[in-house]
Amino acid sequence: MIVHLVPLNAFRHNLLIFMLNMKKTIQIIGSGFSSLSAACYLAKAGHQVSLYEKNSTVGGRARQLNKDGFTFDIGPSWYWMPDVFDRFFSDFGKNTSDYYKIDKLDPAYKIFFDDEIITIGDSMDKICSEFERIEKGSGNKLKKFIKKAQNNYGIAVNKILYNAPGISPLELVSKDTVLRLDQFFKTISQEVRKNFSNPKLVSTLEFPSLFLGAKPSKTPSFFSFMNYADFGLGTWHPRGGMYEIIKAMETLAIELGVGIHTNHPVDKIVVDNGKVTGLVTKNMFIESDIVLSGADYHHSETLLDAEHRQHSEAYWEKKVFAPSSLLFYIGLDKKLKNTEHHNLFFDADFEKHAEEIYDEPKWPSHPLFYANVPSKTDPSMAPNGCEALFILMPIAPNIEDTPELRNHYLKKIIERFEAKTEQSIQNNIIFKESFCIEDFKSEYNSYKGNAYGMAMTLLQTAFLRPKLKSNKVKNLYFTGQLTVPGPGVPPSLISGKLTSELIQKMLDKC
Repeated sequence: MIVHLVPLNAFRHNLLIFMLNMKKTIQIIGSGFSSLSAACYLAKAGHQVSLYEKNSTVGGRARQLNKDGFTFDIGPSWYWMPDVFDRFFSDFGKNTSDYYKIDKLDPAYKIFFDDEIITIGDSMDKICSEFERIEKGSGNKLKKFIKKAQNNYGIAVNKILYNAPGISPLELVSKDTVLRLDQFFKTISQEVRKNFSNPKLVSTLEFPSLFLGAKPSKTPSFFSFMNYADFGLGTWHPRGGMYEIIKAMETLAIELGVGIHTNHPVDKIVVDNGKVTGLVTKNMFIESDIVLSGADYHHSETLLDAEHRQHSEAYWEKKVFAPSSLLFYIGLDKKLKNTEHHNLFFDADFEKHAEEIYDEPKWPSHPLFYANVPSKTDPSMAPNGCEALFILMPIAPNIEDTPELRNHYLKKIIERFEAKTEQSIQNNIIFKESFCIEDFKSEYNSYKGNAYGMAMTLLQTAFLRPKLKSNKVKNLYFTGQLTVPGPGVPPSLISGKLTSELIQKMLDKC
């Protein structure tokens, strides 16, 4: 056997060349959860990563409003699926507690019906007791329902979400999913109503599906795992608000060497001979080996010349999008009574409001709404003796949005809020700001002004969603709520990870 000895200096030189060839320049559009997630994973892999955000702060739809001592999360306000956040930071040898503190809310939330209030506690025993109070025998039914949901959660999170980049239908095929095949063709509504007859309990159990952006009657029953996320894992609050997660991810990204450029809207994704070569921002061409967009998927494709786009306008027009929202950020000079941190106002027809969002899009006749009072449990969110009140009303995307309509619905909502909570607040409003469809379009380039991306219906699940990798342009990728795995904060974190893994697999083959 002949052994060829390579001089040490030559070995080092060859290793350096190899490492330089492996290290790629990656430009990322947007700075929401999915973009920051992908940026961290790609930087950890040794690549030179830069992130370009159109607004003055990072976070995308998860920005924060600070005014006169009040703090409001502009976008997401629910901290569910804490295990996904833990898993993200653990991938970098970190803990969530290294960056922010979370508190489990008790009660998790309160639901106001027309003639009843349901309080969701911080344990299954408390929730079962509440169900039993409303309908005799429903407590045991709930335990069985949540046990099934827990099994689905384990399969969804551990075997599907992190392992299904949406390339092939075979990603969903396993012993576990085959045994539950019927759950992909039945709906959450069917599953809930098979077990519960009381309309208030039905609405309570159907509510989490709204986080998936679709009607319960259109959402596969397998996604009942969201009920386990709700009742089983509980509702949490990061001290200082949801933006603390964004700040944590930004800090981590910087620690990993990611370059972050705010006030840098991207005007064009540049393609040469079918391969991405970089992007244009502020009239500057930024060369790149790989471009990843975490911006709205439809908007991202408008940054390409028409021949490089995967989807036509007709394609997007046919898709079912999650609702938009009318949002109000209100500072009160008094403390509120009879409210919790999270409050759902279901004192209206759930089905009717859903129809006015999805079936016959129009402004709702008698809307449901959500009121978030974070200062109830987090004093840092408002000045002493004051309250931060965040109100969200789901609406259909792309309907008319005017100041007059916003004010009309604010008046209606305030009146109902006062009646249901038995207190006056109209004369205690220090300031109010609103955010609606036109703001979603201008601030986030959101298609039709949607708030949550593309709905998670059967025909818009997994490999049936827009792809993470462009099939027309080499080295162009996408991430976020309009692609895999779907809408919401935890799925967005996972989406960033999935896209980074696809990129790395492609590079490993080169």
